[in-house]
Amino acid sequence: MTLAARHDRFAALHGSGCFVIPNPWDIGSARMMAAMGAQALATSSAAQAFTLGRPDMGTITQDEALAHAEDIVAATGLPVSGDFENGFADDPDGVAETIRLAAEAGLSGCGIEDTQMVAGNPSYGFDLAVERIRAAASAARGLGRPFVLVARADGVINGSYDLAEGIRRLQAFEAAGAGCLYLPGPPGKAELAQVLASVTAPVNALAAGPFKNLTVAELAAMGVRRISTGSQIARVTHAAIRDCMTAMLTDGHFEPLKRAASGNDIDFLLNEGVEDGRGK
Repeated sequence: MTLAARHDRFAALHGSGCFVIPNPWDIGSARMMAAMGAQALATSSAAQAFTLGRPDMGTITQDEALAHAEDIVAATGLPVSGDFENGFADDPDGVAETIRLAAEAGLSGCGIEDTQMVAGNPSYGFDLAVERIRAAASAARGLGRPFVLVARADGVINGSYDLAEGIRRLQAFEAAGAGCLYLPGPPGKAELAQVLASVTAPVNALAAGPFKNLTVAELAAMGVRRISTGSQIARVTHAAIRDCMTAMLTDGHFEPLKRAASGNDIDFLLNEGVEDGRGK
């Protein structure tokens, strides 16, 4: 699939229905996800940070994020969205430049948070947060091709503001031109329902916390257009490392290794993720 076709496909996915967008952390995980039927992929700042031995939230540089995005774009034929935290800039012009660089990296979309990458990760003030999204949306429109800008209101999950303020921000982000809206960490279904009822643009939900107990069909029935996994799949992988090492070095047995996929299975998925219709 050409890059242009990927961009068109990604925009179309947001037009109706509901799809899962898993978050790989390297070329191999991207190819396995493509082989298993993913329709699109998204990077994860946390998952990338884990591969570099770092914590999440502001530890990835713009150059590192762009290089990682280029790797994931090149890994398969699927459209890819970038998790670019605060856009690697505080000012609107800097965020707009990040959108242009994201497009040059081959991304079909990009997420921008309203969170400052400083100690405590406070949210930007309301007016500045909206101006940053307005500048990003203007840059996206200026690309001359589809680019799904995801505006994130992260203050609820970070403890910077309440749900009402998060909804106020999402409404302002939609008015500023965002193509998709995302409020990570609503406490439950009732709060997510409030978010969905408050806006008309497509809404992304994160398969984390209480929402891991829901099915894709249940989230779709609520009106969620897109479901991301964030760092959850990477965390499952890291849990496997933890559990294997505990079994071997603390408990003295190898039971967790019995759950390993065969080399042939992995090889097949890696090849399929490149060579089938999705990966060409």
